[in-house]
Amino acid sequence: MNHRDTKTQKNLNLYPKYESYKESGVEWLGEVPDAWVISRLGSNFEERRTKVSDADFPALSVTKNGIMPQLENAAKTKDGDNRKLVKSGDFVINSRSDRKGSSGVSELDGSVSLINIVLQPRGIHPKFIHYLLKSHKFIEEYYRVGHGIVADLWTTRYDEMRTILLATPTLDEQLRIANFLDQKTAQIDQAVAIKEKQIALLKERKQILIQNAVTQGLNPNAPMKDSGIDWIGQIPAHWEVKPLKYCLTLRGEKISTKDTRLYYLGMEGVESNTGKLTSLTSEAEGLASIFYKGQILFGKLRPYLAKVYLAEFDGLCSTEFLVYDCSDNLLNSYAAKLLISNAFIELVNASTYGSKMPRANSNFIGNLKLPLPPRDEQNLIAQYTEIQSQKIDQAIALQQQQIDKLKEYKTTLINSAVTGKIKVF
Repeated sequence: MNHRDTKTQKNLNLYPKYESYKESGVEWLGEVPDAWVISRLGSNFEERRTKVSDADFPALSVTKNGIMPQLENAAKTKDGDNRKLVKSGDFVINSRSDRKGSSGVSELDGSVSLINIVLQPRGIHPKFIHYLLKSHKFIEEYYRVGHGIVADLWTTRYDEMRTILLATPTLDEQLRIANFLDQKTAQIDQAVAIKEKQIALLKERKQILIQNAVTQGLNPNAPMKDSGIDWIGQIPAHWEVKPLKYCLTLRGEKISTKDTRLYYLGMEGVESNTGKLTSLTSEAEGLASIFYKGQILFGKLRPYLAKVYLAEFDGLCSTEFLVYDCSDNLLNSYAAKLLISNAFIELVNASTYGSKMPRANSNFIGNLKLPLPPRDEQNLIAQYTEIQSQKIDQAIALQQQQIDKLKEYKTTLINSAVTGKIKVF
């Protein structure tokens, strides 16, 4: 048991236990309170299989956040007359493992695609169902009883689902447990939201720090002049302004990935706004761009994602990256910070073409003007922004760890309450 598990268990130990327990004989339930009734899921629900049209019953989406009206831009099937009826209070769950956790109690009448299982509760409270059947332990059991060839194609049918054993208290107790979890999960969600806001503020602070450093330098007392460029604004008087194409040389060498054993870097392999490498692969098909250590990779696809990477090795990358060499008057570490600055990214993003897959034009980027300090000052700016960015990243990581702990505690609290491991009232 690691430190996080120990802390979670200590928090749960603050709650009393039931007076006596019995062995359920089921791994996912374990011991349950003596008074709770063990029965098969099929005894507590009736499958609703009524076929309807989305012309008569509005289309609903089954998501990890529950059941909600289908968005106008959501992918729709061509078979709108062949859907399942959903009534308010029904529990709906997606049968496919690639939609794991997509389920919930519907508050609306409507219709869902045939890939979903619709359950009408009998003698079990909808609020309790919301927590019991969306608990992590039940979700894992639900897919365990399913079938398939590989994990991504795994499916659970109702005739498999109905055999799952549940342990349920009285209706009054079900409602008390659900009300308790409503209160506690709302408190946890609020704490998570506060920390997510703190992360957003830290990220904004980091962007402002980089933006100010690469356009105004580090000396607050330096004489300033108007750069003549809106996104840059005032710059130190001794700095220059030059078009990007005179500072960065675009390289366009392409090669088949079958002809080399170099590692391949996809767009997903670079973290947005940080330039950190997150993943590499030795398997890729088709054409790729060659890059070398010290070159800068700029993601032209969806540039608002701000995927800018200063290469630390030789390799191949997606052709959605623009690969640049720095000229003698531009230090690559400074250039990487400049190209990831918020104002530069916003300017590039505003120039994109294509609505579904927006891309930036390399000629447009090449004509954008950059602030150009002396090389020694570029080095100081690059070092300063890297050190300060690391400090902010550490603060962000700490907040994220705390969010992960809160979410883990929420999951464990729900599991414990709906299976009777703790007595919550």
